[in-house]
Amino acid sequence: MKHLIIGTAGHVDHGKTALVRALTGIDTDRLKEEKERGISIELGFASLQLPGGRRAGIVDVPGHERFIKNMLAGAGGFDLVLLVIAADEGVMPQTREHLDILQLLQVQKGIVVLTKVDLVEEDWLELVEEEVRDLIKGTVLEDAPLLKVSAVTRLGIPELLENIDQLAGQTVYRLSDGPPRLPVDRVFTITGFGTVVTGTLGSGVLHIGDSVEIQPQRVIARIRSLQVHGEKVEEAEAGQRVAVNLAGLELEQVERGSVVAGAKTMTPSNRVDIHLLLLKSAGRPLKNRTRVRFYLGTSETLGRVVLLDREEMEPGTLAYAQVELEEQLVAAKSDRFVIRSYSPMETIGGGTVIDPLPRRKHKRFRSEVLNALATRERGTPVELVDQFLTADSGLHVPSEIAAGTDLKDEEIVEAARELVNEGRAKMISGDGKTYYVATVIYQRWSAAIVQLLETYHRDFPLREGYPREDLRSRKFPALNSRVFQMLLLEMEKDGLIRVTPQAVGLHGFTAEPAPQQEKLISQLKQKLGDAAFLPPSWNELTRSTGLDEVFAVELLQYLLRTGDMVKIAEELYFLKDVLAQARQKISQSLREKGEITVAEVRDLLQTSRKFALPLMEYFDREKLTRRVGDKRLPGRALEN
Repeated sequence: MKHLIIGTAGHVDHGKTALVRALTGIDTDRLKEEKERGISIELGFASLQLPGGRRAGIVDVPGHERFIKNMLAGAGGFDLVLLVIAADEGVMPQTREHLDILQLLQVQKGIVVLTKVDLVEEDWLELVEEEVRDLIKGTVLEDAPLLKVSAVTRLGIPELLENIDQLAGQTVYRLSDGPPRLPVDRVFTITGFGTVVTGTLGSGVLHIGDSVEIQPQRVIARIRSLQVHGEKVEEAEAGQRVAVNLAGLELEQVERGSVVAGAKTMTPSNRVDIHLLLLKSAGRPLKNRTRVRFYLGTSETLGRVVLLDREEMEPGTLAYAQVELEEQLVAAKSDRFVIRSYSPMETIGGGTVIDPLPRRKHKRFRSEVLNALATRERGTPVELVDQFLTADSGLHVPSEIAAGTDLKDEEIVEAARELVNEGRAKMISGDGKTYYVATVIYQRWSAAIVQLLETYHRDFPLREGYPREDLRSRKFPALNSRVFQMLLLEMEKDGLIRVTPQAVGLHGFTAEPAPQQEKLISQLKQKLGDAAFLPPSWNELTRSTGLDEVFAVELLQYLLRTGDMVKIAEELYFLKDVLAQARQKISQSLREKGEITVAEVRDLLQTSRKFALPLMEYFDREKLTRRVGDKRLPGRALEN
């Protein structure tokens, strides 16, 4: 059975609470001050059994102008509204303001209820009815039924119930798929149970035992128990009024305006992109950077409206804007909001959230910014995914794109496939995941890497390539090592680069010395070969040939990488062929005698202990020999 939230709206003392009591038998005024003053101050709650069997929740809102913020905290959850107008007073200021709010929140289903009809004459009632018809013309309630009731005599109450039941069947219900989201409208504690929050579950499902996150406070809590209409339940679905008992949460960690959300499903922000309507009744233009009160869900936050295409907007006009908030809030794309002037507090406008997490402050009077917002607001899935990928320099999995576009994963996969087929996006798979990147960004990255490598190879022709981790940290710090490796492998597959475990080089590049450098290398090898087992240090060797110190380091690294030279110990290098001779001589001696000492190695190679000792320590590491006391015995490499 689908769930329904019915809300009241209307001027103070027009009989909203009395009407709810006549419908449900429940008095929603629970505070002592409400009883003493005879007006609603806080939100009131009741449940209603409809003739068709459906059970609805009712949110009764205060009508006094001082408590409009409390009314707004409840109105965001309405599926159907009862706009209450007292027949003895007719349309009053908060009647108009509440109707403006319903219009801004786009509450599509409702009934206009003329109350207290037992107090007026028929002629007067006809005048009031005509006034009300004029009021609702051109609004979301223009075609709403208009019923005349008396909570005292119960005149019209049965007809009202029938109309509510009929409209309930036409209401578009909230979906229970997606992550849970519960804007909190009340917080209290129960001795022995702890913190309890209430609200209308806007989406998803809550289960006992679920881990949830309180936003924007970013506090993790666990659901201990749930109640719907005062009854304990195992789960609560979207569209239900629900009380949630939360474990691991102190009273001061949550407040009205907080949101109980699925863990890591929503991110707080200090700014939102919006499409704003300034009401015709606003009275005066809204200037750029005007400070306003921003109402979304059950939250109230101060902020400044940054108009993106004008210095001020006239009443009755629409504009794209960004709101810079003084406190963080959480929102979703297409959320409805209301703004009120900072002082005096009057409802002046509202609209739709286009982007709940703008990546940056927008530059004003830029056509590309306005076009991007228009696409974000009304674009197709393909346009939205394309816009997201083009605007964000990164590789993204579908869930990340979903968070930035408010699309479902399956919509994103389908849209991304179309973009890939059209050549507007690249799909990169690895590590069990599929990533997407805009082709223009991939090409920009590729061109930058190729240009960088061309310069690098020119400056360091003896190196195999740019150190891979240096390339990532200096040029692509936003990508982690794993994702960066996937990107490089894709570029290698496209024939642009060559990737080794430690370096990145251009496709087809081979590190090799120039002819003049080859001549120098031959001279160095000749000297090392002549020195045999008494090699000079590298510094001595390079000084004797007049090599530049910087190039000498480059050359050494090249010879070590190619294996032409082998590092035996610090500042001790052997020519590959000379080392092979030493290996052969020592191996033969060990096969013949079964053991050898450093002194015997010294004599065998006609060298000195200065070279013989580090050489044997090198062969120990290579498992050719193994040390036992002062002797060396055959190692595993020789035994095999």
